[in-house]
Amino acid sequence: MLWVKALHIVSMVCWFAGLFYLPRLFVYHAACEDEPGRQRFKIMERKLYRGITTPSMVATVVFGLWLIGYNVEGYMSQGWIHAKLLLVVLLIGYHFYCGHLVKVFRDDQNTRSHVFYRWFNEMPVLALVAVVILAVVKPF
Repeated sequence: MLWVKALHIVSMVCWFAGLFYLPRLFVYHAACEDEPGRQRFKIMERKLYRGITTPSMVATVVFGLWLIGYNVEGYMSQGWIHAKLLLVVLLIGYHFYCGHLVKVFRDDQNTRSHVFYRWFNEMPVLALVAVVILAVVKPF
């Protein structure tokens, strides 16, 4: 069980690294004014999303469900896990929206400013704080 928990945490750290960095790339991409720079950002965004962030999300979910599987009734009787799972579902939605934005930038269809992406970049930070507090403190 401890190996599964360790792998869950490592996967989660990698997933969040992608969720933190990908929107930061969107900030720079939206502000970029030269074509070679825009092409470079498209490559970076695609590789980060497909090569690191998505596999890490899948691994996080798999190892998380594996952990819950050790004691489904015990976990599901606690309120904090429901809140954590809701946040995970929202993070998965955020993740797929980032994938949509990768395609928007790829197709040169972005209409939002770098300021929008600066705010957008803060959402996973708030989610991370809440998820860690729920998992460690178990407030309810």
